[in-house]
Amino acid sequence: MPEWLVLTLAMLAACAVVVVITLVRHRTASEDEDPSETPDVIEYMTMWIGVVYAIVLGLAIAGVWEARGVAQDHVQTEAQALHEISERVRVYPADVRDRVREDVNAYVGHVVTTEWKVMADKGEVTRHGDELLGRLRADLTDYQPQSDFEAQAYQPLLDQMAVADQARNSRAGSMDPTMPGVVWFGLVIGAVITIGMVFALQIRRTMRELILAGLFSALIAFLLFLIWDFDAPYSRGITATTEPFLALFPGAGG
Repeated sequence: MPEWLVLTLAMLAACAVVVVITLVRHRTASEDEDPSETPDVIEYMTMWIGVVYAIVLGLAIAGVWEARGVAQDHVQTEAQALHEISERVRVYPADVRDRVREDVNAYVGHVVTTEWKVMADKGEVTRHGDELLGRLRADLTDYQPQSDFEAQAYQPLLDQMAVADQARNSRAGSMDPTMPGVVWFGLVIGAVITIGMVFALQIRRTMRELILAGLFSALIAFLLFLIWDFDAPYSRGITATTEPFLALFPGAGG
């Protein structure tokens, strides 16, 4: 099911629940009930519950957005390191240079066309990707420089290889959701309590109040969906992308 459809259904469901509960409550309310006589303490509690929950939502959104940005940084670092290897190896003999560049292109092509889909579907990197990166490392480390100029380029190439390997490991480690289950429990319970306080204020069945209550519940549903969408940096709607690889290796996309 498309994520935009999930979001739409969640927001509509939140609005419908609030409206239905309000209508049912007014049908079952006693005749002498006066909605205008809401105790001040309830209004005070409602205000502070809304403030606290808004802070919690803001912190959760900031946390998952930061995790998404870090995930994209891992991709950028990995792509840049591989690009540096491909460019700096030009000082090596033609056969070695071409072999290293073929290894780089094979690895990048695999990441863009195959591994990225596996990451989205299974939340893991591929073994073949590890093998391709290992082959690239072997080609770089096994070569013996034949001149001082090549020797000066040897260590920087190994440094870039280490950066690419570390970025790949970081990318593999950042695929898990960043929000623990206990935090999700708190967010959902907080949403229920916050929306439930709307009924504690004894809202009346006027069109204006029903619309406001529905929009309020839809907003909370939207924010929870936003947190859920950002929570998996590589597998949902607003995710880290392969753009750094495609920008530095235009032919990698096939």
